[in-house]
Amino acid sequence: MEETSSLGENKVQGDEPGPLGPIKRVVLKLSGESLAGEGGYGIDPASLEIAAKQVEEAVQAGAELAIVVGGGNIFRGSGVADQLGIESATADYMAMLGTVINALALQAALERRDIQTRVQSAIQIQEVAEAYIRRRAMRHLEKGRVVIFAAGTGNPFFTTDTGAALRALEIGADALLMAKNRVDGIYDKDPRTNPDAEKIERLAYLDLLSKNLSVMDHTAATLCREENLPIVVFDILKPGNVRKILRGDRVGSLVWSADDGGSGDGAGGE
Repeated sequence: MEETSSLGENKVQGDEPGPLGPIKRVVLKLSGESLAGEGGYGIDPASLEIAAKQVEEAVQAGAELAIVVGGGNIFRGSGVADQLGIESATADYMAMLGTVINALALQAALERRDIQTRVQSAIQIQEVAEAYIRRRAMRHLEKGRVVIFAAGTGNPFFTTDTGAALRALEIGADALLMAKNRVDGIYDKDPRTNPDAEKIERLAYLDLLSKNLSVMDHTAATLCREENLPIVVFDILKPGNVRKILRGDRVGSLVWSADDGGSGDGAGGE
């Protein structure tokens, strides 16, 4: 069936079942900014604890949870390469190290809550993190451990959004959860600067690619579209959101192919 756009199909949202249905194995994409708080730089203890609490609730609900962390709160390679007079590839590697810092901070916050956690890095940094090995990551998840993927894809010129989509497909995730900071879904324009922005609760992958909606980069969106991987965009700062998504409630905005049937049978299988 040919994919069609569903822009503008807005509905009242609450704790009612959504079209995705219950899911179990997910990748949670956390931006560096979500850990920075109001300051916009570094790691804010309160924001870190909010993220850790959401993860704890997901684990208690029986989820197999992997996390991909960004590094924009530490270093943003694309923004400073020219300013520092360094090559773009070098700047991107520096940014990857920023994601490792965030991953270690999140690991510490989770382990304070007695949640078994492993950090796997796409670049070799064996003193503080495991090397990324797909089968080992899946085994950790099966044992109930949270796995934090650091360093993106391990390659320059690719964002951590692409890293999140790639890892989600590699480990057979039921959905990719894109956590936003004080934005509860996808809007036709930035709701933080446009009071008249309208929320879009359900849309197709083509909408992300053709409407330039600020959700993820095009490479990540294309990967998800090719494999029909559902994307849920939601507010990480609202308590209980991750748990609600896992049990199949309608939360945030869902990006999923128009030919998925919309039956609510769930991407998580049986």
